[in-house]
Amino acid sequence: MDLIGAVWRKSTRSGQSECVEVADNLPGLVGVRDSKDPSGPVLTFTPDTWRAFITQTKRP
Repeated sequence: MDLIGAVWRKSTRSGQSECVEVADNLPGLVGVRDSKDPSGPVLTFTPDTWRAFITQTKRP
């Protein structure tokens, strides 16, 4: 898995808090990592799986 060129971002709602960061600028891949450990492990998802996760988490 090649994460070179990943642009990591975190939610603006997190403020200065540590949380997860997401890189969704890579073709066919979404990376998720812990902002406290940027050189640590990265979870990867297909864009469709990531969209489904986000959709489900936004539901009441």
